[in-house]
Amino acid sequence: MNNFRHRPLGLLAPALLIAVAGCSTADDSAAAAVPSPDAKTAKVCRDLHRVLPEKLDGRGRDDPEPRSAYTAGWGSPAIILRCGVVRPPKMVDPKVAEGGDADALPGGVNGVDWLLEKQGDDTWRVTTANREAYVQVSLPEGMSAPDATPVLTGLATSVKKAIPKGIASMR
Repeated sequence: MNNFRHRPLGLLAPALLIAVAGCSTADDSAAAAVPSPDAKTAKVCRDLHRVLPEKLDGRGRDDPEPRSAYTAGWGSPAIILRCGVVRPPKMVDPKVAEGGDADALPGGVNGVDWLLEKQGDDTWRVTTANREAYVQVSLPEGMSAPDATPVLTGLATSVKKAIPKGIASMR
C-alpha cells in the first residue's frame, strides 16, 4: 500500500508540534538554486510556474534570484518552491513509509501527496510524491511543521493543474 496516499498532513501536526526558533536574515532578498530538469520535467515545471498563486499563506509573490521558471517565492523570509528537483533519498526509505522516522513523514493535502522532512538547521522541506515532477517547498526559519498545511493547501490547486499524477524520473 502507498502510505503517501492515505495520511493527511493535518493529522501529522499534533505529532510535529516542534516550534522552530525564528530569526530574520540581514538580507531580505531570497536566493534559490535553480534545478536542471530533463525536457519532459521542464515543460510541466514551466506549466506550474504559470499557474502558481500570487499570494500564499498571506504572503505576496516575490520570486528568488536568479529568476527562473523552475523557482518561485513568497514573503520575507521566503517560502521557496523549486520544481524539477531530484527525488529525496528519504522518499524511498521503508522506515519513512512505515512512519518510523520522525524527521521525514509522508502526508497528503487536498489531493497532493508530500514528503515532509526536517532539515539539519531545524527548518522544514516538503516534496511532492506521485507526480511526474518533484516539486520542493522550503519553509523559512520560524515556520514549524504544522505551518506547512496552509502553504501546501495554497499550492495544491496549482500542482494538480500543472503536474500530472505519475512517477517522476528517477534522477
